[in-house]
This record gives sequence, structure tokens and C-alpha cells, in this order.
Amino acid sequence: MKKVRLWVIFSLLLLLTIGNIQAQQKNVGLGIILGEPTGLILKYWSSSTTAFDVAASWNFVNQNSFHLHADYLFHSFNLFKVEKGKLPVYYGVGVRLSLEDRTRFGIRIPLGISYMFDKAPFDIFMEVGPVMDVIPATEFTVLGFIGFRYYF
Repeated sequence: MKKVRLWVIFSLLLLLTIGNIQAQQKNVGLGIILGEPTGLILKYWSSSTTAFDVAASWNFVNQNSFHLHADYLFHSFNLFKVEKGKLPVYYGVGVRLSLEDRTRFGIRIPLGISYMFDKAPFDIFMEVGPVMDVIPATEFTVLGFIGFRYYF
């Protein structure tokens, strides 16, 4: 029941944040991630090459745990040239909170690639996120997912 309450609180905060950001910018993407973990993701572009992303997700393999992560991302648009759209590689640093029998907190180093469509307001992406948990013990995990986001 505690996880459900946390999910409701996080969802309400996410909706309030989206409303405030949308009023100021049109570079906010909301989407779905599939893999380990699976859930919802929000991306906010803070400049032409940097962004924040936040996700709420579930890891069904490891004790049905609920995850929250937040990252600061850097994008390189020069590695791959495509005729239409954009194909940035991104990397960053962030944190992850995993709520399960033992609450875990760790540092994330996400690495991914995204295809941004030329005339459509969405992207598709793939990401690998090594995590070094530091609480309650030092443990190393690699999480990965694919996803898409709609920008408004």
C-alpha cells in the first residue's frame, strides 16, 4: 500500500510539473519505457544539447520493485548523420531510488541513443543505465530499456 501512495503522490507532482513547464516551454516529452525497468518517462530540454529526465517505473524481475530516477543528460548530435531527423547519442549522470523490501539509493550513468523525427513531435530511444547503489550497501546493477516520447 505504501508503494501505491508513493505512486499517486509522484503522479500528481509530475502532472503539476508538466503543466508549469508546458506553459513556459514546448520542449517537454512524456513517454513510456519498456524493459528493466518499465514505466513512464519525462524529458525536459534545458538547452539545445542538455536535458533533464525523470522516470517512474517498475522492475518486475527483481522483487517487483518501484523505481524513480532523475538524470542530467548531455547530447552529441555529430556522431551519426542521418538524412532526415536527428540521431543524438546521449550520456549523463543521475540518481536512482528503488523501493522494495530494502530501499536502495544509487548513482546512475545513463548512455543512450535517440532518433528524433524531422516533422513529428516524438522520438524513440534506447538506453543502458549502469547503477552503483550506495545505500544500504554497495552493489552494481545494469538496467536497460527502449522507449518513445511525445513532445508538447
